[in-house]
Amino acid sequence: MPVYVDCNATTPVEPELEQEFLRYIREEFGNAGSRTHEFGTRAKQAVQRARDQVAAVVNCQREEVIFTSGATESNNLALLGLRDHAEKTGRKHIISTAIEHKAVLEPLEFLAGHGFNVTLLRPGAGGSVSAEQVAAALQPDTLLVSVMHVNNETGVIQPLDDIGKALATHEAFFHVDAAQGFGKRLTELQSPRLDLISISGHKIYAPKGIGALVTRRRGYERPPLTPLTFGGGQERGLRPGTLPVALIVALGKAAELAARDHQKRASHNELIKRAALEAFKKIGGVPTGDQSKTIPSTFNVAVPGLDSEAVMLALKELVAISNGSACTSQNYTASHVLTAMNLPEDHIKGALRFSWCHLTPEVDWEAICATVRSLK
Repeated sequence: MPVYVDCNATTPVEPELEQEFLRYIREEFGNAGSRTHEFGTRAKQAVQRARDQVAAVVNCQREEVIFTSGATESNNLALLGLRDHAEKTGRKHIISTAIEHKAVLEPLEFLAGHGFNVTLLRPGAGGSVSAEQVAAALQPDTLLVSVMHVNNETGVIQPLDDIGKALATHEAFFHVDAAQGFGKRLTELQSPRLDLISISGHKIYAPKGIGALVTRRRGYERPPLTPLTFGGGQERGLRPGTLPVALIVALGKAAELAARDHQKRASHNELIKRAALEAFKKIGGVPTGDQSKTIPSTFNVAVPGLDSEAVMLALKELVAISNGSACTSQNYTASHVLTAMNLPEDHIKGALRFSWCHLTPEVDWEAICATVRSLK
């Protein structure tokens, strides 16, 4: 089997949480909404414990954590959930970036088609936008600023702290798609200026199908979200439906482990990245973005003169990788992220994304680069 090096698409499940997850499928299968018996009580307690575990990573209160099916739903709830408030207040300007995931760009496109004014900031060649760009784009009627934490294709970290400072005197809500950064970088997401944070379980070694939206209060006021679905009133009325207790337990445990092992995982991933950089340097590989601003678990690189599709085909026996976001890989088109960075067409066509984690076995970078070299 090839070595799996596509962890930005999805991660393996953390072995340390598997048994707890299975226990809540096989034994503790109660409905957290059942209040008349012990099965329901234990399920509710498990959900509350998971809220605490997720909340601890971003330094918020348990009641500010809303469980969802993943970051895509969280993004939709954060963006579309503010629509009614925008209509009532007349604040219909939104600032975001041209390098966001489709789970942000497509809801924004929907809002733009319904009378909203959306400003998409373009990054520099290094792959990040700046706080100065955000500040310059602010208007009196700006409702929301939505900037991702870590880009899923390049691994470039966006300057959330600086953007938060730029918003210090403005009432715009600040939303962050933290699918790729939650549990990997801790301090930025703990800022009280972040009003809404989208989280996905399957990016931090929990099963697919679970995530959360952090709805941080300002003083005593919650972000004025309205639900997108109705029926049952769960999750403070914002996300109705029977809670998937086993998945929630898994997300909570994954969050706890991410906080506990953060430094150890980062050190392990940095060693892998160093080896990747050194190997590709020998064959003329050109890294994508400012490598000093990337997370240690992602490496996007292009080899001049080579097409990424041909390279992936040649490497399929060695590694499982991608050339962009999994949401568009079934119908490949030029990366909107790399295009927004204004990179040369040759680089865009040749870009490969390697992404790994603490569970990744040893990667034979020399064999990978020897195969790539043979295609030149």
